[in-house]
Amino acid sequence: MVRHYLVVGRVQGVGFRWFVHREASEMGLRGWVRNTDDGGVEVVAAGEESDLDELRASLKRGPRGSRVDGVIEHLLDDREGEGLTAFVIDGAW
Repeated sequence: MVRHYLVVGRVQGVGFRWFVHREASEMGLRGWVRNTDDGGVEVVAAGEESDLDELRASLKRGPRGSRVDGVIEHLLDDREGEGLTAFVIDGAW
């Protein structure tokens, strides 16, 4: 199963991508997280449905210092997850 999440709120400059990376990696999910140009954070994750549900709960909670105003979720076609490898932070140096 593959899901796309868009997290809005105060989610940049607070360690949100690193938080997502840790959470997703601990669950064994594949995919990526990155900042968006409009101040949000975008996540694509592939794995078991129960793990993706747990990730969504983590996204809604966020790390300390963040404020999550909403999480928009879309189910993607399984083919979208075929090229995904271990969870990474896209755009990190």
